Amino acid sequence: MNLFEHVGKFSRFLILVISKPEKGRLFFSQIIKEIHKLGINSIGIVVIISLFMGAVIALQTAYNLMNPFLPDYLVGYTTRESMILEFSSTIVGLILAGKVGSNIASEIGSMRVTEQIDALEIMGINSASYLILPKIVAAVFINPFLYVLSVFVGILGGLTASYLTGTVPLSEFIYGTQFGFIPYYISYSLVKTIVFAFIITAVPSYYGYYVKGGALEVGKASTKAVVNSSILILLANVILTQILLK
Repeated sequence: MNLFEHVGKFSRFLILVISKPEKGRLFFSQIIKEIHKLGINSIGIVVIISLFMGAVIALQTAYNLMNPFLPDYLVGYTTRESMILEFSSTIVGLILAGKVGSNIASEIGSMRVTEQIDALEIMGINSASYLILPKIVAAVFINPFLYVLSVFVGILGGLTASYLTGTVPLSEFIYGTQFGFIPYYISYSLVKTIVFAFIITAVPSYYGYYVKGGALEVGKASTKAVVNSSILILLANVILTQILLK
């Protein structure tokens, strides 16, 4: 199947997904479950990755700024800007594409090959909307909170690393995290996070929903979902950066 066929098929798939839910109360309860599954269960990996990313950024910046003419507060400034602009949105998005995306593709794909989706459709239920729309809404809602948590933990990791290694005085690091702060950067990164959340859930759902065969094909669909989600996240990152940071 070529690119244009995938685009057309994915467009038809999205039309099915965004149709009105069958029952509002059931739809809301599904969203709550998906928030826990896709967001709350991802807090651990987001915290660990962000903590070490912040620490590494701070230490590498301190090493590269070993120059008497460059102020120490640039370590805190660089750590903050790196976490806000790129790492907490794009890198965490790529990690979640692997963790959450493969889970979604495997779950939906398994339901397809075991004919559970066919059973839903026989009962007159829009299976795409019932199974996938709550995942998309949940991810779009919870991922901005994961982004904010990642930024906070990353800066904290940089602060801790700087303190434990003695590379930069704490007062200088804290001053750097406050220096030249531009609130728009938060808005820019939140927009990216929401777009990435949509990609992380919609693309794996598409591959899982249309899988054919057995367990082997489900595994292949899961791999394709993760790879293509990651590529689309990187592509969206370039496009959004060009549009929003002009």
